[in-house]
Amino acid sequence: MSGSRLVTAAMWLLAAMWIAPLLFALWAATHSFADATHFSPLAPLTLENFVRAWNAAPFARYFLNTFLMVSMTLAAQLVIGSLAAYGFARYRFPGRNLLFSLILIQLLVMPNMLIVENYHTVAQLGLINHLLAVGLPYFASAFGIFLLRQTFMSVPKELEEAARIEGAGALAVLWRVYLPLARPVLVAYALVSVSYHWNDFLWPLVVTNTPGSRVLTVGLQVFSTSDQGVDWSVISAAALMTSAPLLLAFLIFQRQFVQSFMRAGIR
Repeated sequence: MSGSRLVTAAMWLLAAMWIAPLLFALWAATHSFADATHFSPLAPLTLENFVRAWNAAPFARYFLNTFLMVSMTLAAQLVIGSLAAYGFARYRFPGRNLLFSLILIQLLVMPNMLIVENYHTVAQLGLINHLLAVGLPYFASAFGIFLLRQTFMSVPKELEEAARIEGAGALAVLWRVYLPLARPVLVAYALVSVSYHWNDFLWPLVVTNTPGSRVLTVGLQVFSTSDQGVDWSVISAAALMTSAPLLLAFLIFQRQFVQSFMRAGIR
């Protein structure tokens, strides 16, 4: 009993540590700069910080750019990852194991280590300041290929054989047999991908330098260059606006999120 109480207390402590910065950001965003650090329950609430943050930068454009970039990257990852995983899982060809090993090695390389080479490639393609340049290095995801390959290998071959007897080709088998059975894994991977690219900062900062091509995380840097000092109330309001879509999605689809991750364990 004491052990379970200790585990419960540790879980509550971790939950409090996780939510504390969010609660402080919410408090600071809804109070004036003078009241943000006093934590007085009688301090008046205000939405002026959100208005000031929204007017400080073209956030409507940043939201659109981020949504387009995340959607484009996820679509490319799902298409390329599904085709590559299906080939590695169900086809026998020379060098298959070597190629898959090279893909796994990519998991050991941090994306930030390739920034210089990626920038050189994107510059040669003439894609600087384009949203395509932000997502292009991530279109072929080694983690996505590995995760889907492991899932496809667990699908009974009898289902594929039955589909081929019915006259289905390779793409039809992938679309009608493998992808429906891998839906929980696809949902779990989509959540990871969207969350990562929505919050990515360094690569978008390097490859974009005009307001029309920036994403939300890069747009937030406008608040760190104020000549009048740092206003934590406005910064908190801006941070809440940029993270609100992910927070709302988690609150609305929390049960589906948890079920997807529980059913999408790496086999």
